[in-house]
Amino acid sequence: MASPSVHDVDAMVDLQAGTISRDIFVDATIFAAEQEKIFARAWLFIGHESLIPNPDDFFVSRMGTESVILTRDREGRVHVLLNSCTHRGMKVCRYDRGNNRVFTCPYHGWSFATDGKLASTPGALVGVPHFDKAYHAELDKEKWGLVRAPRVALYKGTVWASWDPDAVDLLDYLGDMKLYLDFALDRRDGSPGGSRVVAGVQRWKVNCNWKFAPENFIGDMYHDISHRSVDLVGIGPSGGRGRRDNLRPRTTIGFPGLGHGVIGEPPHTSEPNYVPAWTLYPEVEAWYREVHDRRVAQLGDTPRVTMSVGTIFPNMSFHGRQPRTIAVFHPISPTEMEMWRFCLEDADAPDAVNDTARHYFLRYSGPAGMTESDDMENWTYATDASRGPIARRMPYNYQMGMGHARPVPGLAGAVENGEITEENARIFYGRWASFMKDDPWTLPVSERVPMPGETADAG
Repeated sequence: MASPSVHDVDAMVDLQAGTISRDIFVDATIFAAEQEKIFARAWLFIGHESLIPNPDDFFVSRMGTESVILTRDREGRVHVLLNSCTHRGMKVCRYDRGNNRVFTCPYHGWSFATDGKLASTPGALVGVPHFDKAYHAELDKEKWGLVRAPRVALYKGTVWASWDPDAVDLLDYLGDMKLYLDFALDRRDGSPGGSRVVAGVQRWKVNCNWKFAPENFIGDMYHDISHRSVDLVGIGPSGGRGRRDNLRPRTTIGFPGLGHGVIGEPPHTSEPNYVPAWTLYPEVEAWYREVHDRRVAQLGDTPRVTMSVGTIFPNMSFHGRQPRTIAVFHPISPTEMEMWRFCLEDADAPDAVNDTARHYFLRYSGPAGMTESDDMENWTYATDASRGPIARRMPYNYQMGMGHARPVPGLAGAVENGEITEENARIFYGRWASFMKDDPWTLPVSERVPMPGETADAG
């Protein structure tokens, strides 16, 4: 079987047959096309507002293979700027975080301001060495500011950006998947938003294609065999297995046409009884019990979820339960990515709660986390095994659960397909194919199926 060309997207992602070409995980031409067709257009997670709480704060992030600066101006507005001098391309900011009104290129000294009092537009060029003598005061500074993302959106503390001025609004891009993202971003008492990043951001490189990671978190419970050794170890805050203690019934829920998916549960209008989960830490346990009671009272019969592990297409995933985290998978090359983990906690949580959550996060996730280590080994070996000419003749099999998806009451356009299936992976690669075929913004017209007890026109 010959390898498909980069232009033959339907052959690479054959959703009718349930097969995916290994080429899309290792081919340099396909990787380059992804940067243009996906990462230069899709909505991408940039960071969290808690990383830039004050005027002139900045946080250096990434959009695809490019470095960007997330910054807040003196008026409190948030901007995303390409971290590349317009003179010769040098990074104008080489620190991860800080506070600065002006970014000065260390190569030739061009300076760019984000403060509206110093510049007409965010990232404007305000300083040029020898402007009068060398440029004869003729350089048009208005045209040579830092490249600015034309679309920036905030959602419950998270910051997103797109290079495509024609991108759909972020809320349309998220669809009803935002209900599951809410569970990670809202306070534990059900109040909207209110999360913050605890401590710093973990960053490390993995020798794998970037797509393996979001596929893993979008709904692959079939790989749970990889974590059996972790399940035997008492890493949980009650001395148990932690990641598999007190699990509620779950299923895979995907959003065809949007590319998002989650391991979770359909929406419901009641809260399960509180189950102690932090018994080794009485102060922490008391806080979680208190906020659970407030959540029950505050949400009433409002539809909500109480568990979620999912992926927002293309490269952002999250854990809604503890340890509550956001993961981002930045492409470096066809066979290398940089993975970032943000640990979240309620902004008004006591220090003891934040410290305990952070320690649980460190032993669970990240480069030294026990579950993440299993995943990284899988992704690395799978990427390496896709390089060879013989291996690339055989596509990957994504046929599990084909033809058995059914609508999810309470969610527009969503389908569920049981706990163990590859439905969400097919949804992810279907969205990948739409971007690669230059049709990223034809979104599905999705009907919402009423929840039990609702009338057909409710919602």
